[in-house]
Amino acid sequence: MPAIKDWLNNATNQLSIAEIISAHLDAEVILAYALEKDRTFLHAHPEQIIDDQQLNNANEYLVKRLNRIPIAYITGYKEFYGRNFAVTPATLIPRPESEDIITILKGIVLPYSNSHIPIAKLLDVGTGSGCLGITAKLEFPNLNVTLTDISTEALEIATRNAKSLTADVTILQSDLLKEYKARPDFIIANLPYVDKLWERSPETNYEPALALFADNNGKALIEKLIIEASKKIHNEGYLIIEADPEQHQDLINYAQRHSFTIDQQINYILVFKRR
Repeated sequence: MPAIKDWLNNATNQLSIAEIISAHLDAEVILAYALEKDRTFLHAHPEQIIDDQQLNNANEYLVKRLNRIPIAYITGYKEFYGRNFAVTPATLIPRPESEDIITILKGIVLPYSNSHIPIAKLLDVGTGSGCLGITAKLEFPNLNVTLTDISTEALEIATRNAKSLTADVTILQSDLLKEYKARPDFIIANLPYVDKLWERSPETNYEPALALFADNNGKALIEKLIIEASKKIHNEGYLIIEADPEQHQDLINYAQRHSFTIDQQINYILVFKRR
């Protein structure tokens, strides 16, 4: 039976040959998961022998990763804004760039909460795992937060995450804003914005197409949301969306034709204000 350090060296080599950039990190995550330990345990016990069952599990997970199944789907979770969120192939894997939405909210929610509106309403459209809306609720407990998605499977995962993280949010199945009857003060959304013709990593083949791809060069669903939001969001309310930077100027022009002004543009994130 191999020691921890030997298995890691072998796995890292295999992952590197497969051109997986994060080969060593992925090997550590896989083995730590198989051992039901954290990665610091691996560093502290490099000579420890891996038992048969642990070895079988680690090798099984390694084969999956070599087939380019994302690490998050192997372990069943992904960290977002310092919290672990359950994910499955029914949900998009949370990306670090989406955390900018929460950071931006910190700059606008607090002064907004001191306005004449007693309890501000935030709507997370296309919530997937719920990482954005649940994080918003946990960071800003006074917000009234609703999570929507068209996918029942995704909403099951969002519900599970809300319970495990004790976030008091409302879960609603809806095609964009169709079933949401209130007037929100904030709408946040990481909708599908990938064009099927774009070059992308093999890992995305395992993520739900419903959460990745959109027509019109990836802009169709975002443009539909802009139209719906312009009719429902409060005046002076904020629409915060994620999109590829190459799409930003087209979306800014589109939003400006539908009662929004651009407030901020940071990395992948666009912040619009309803005028």
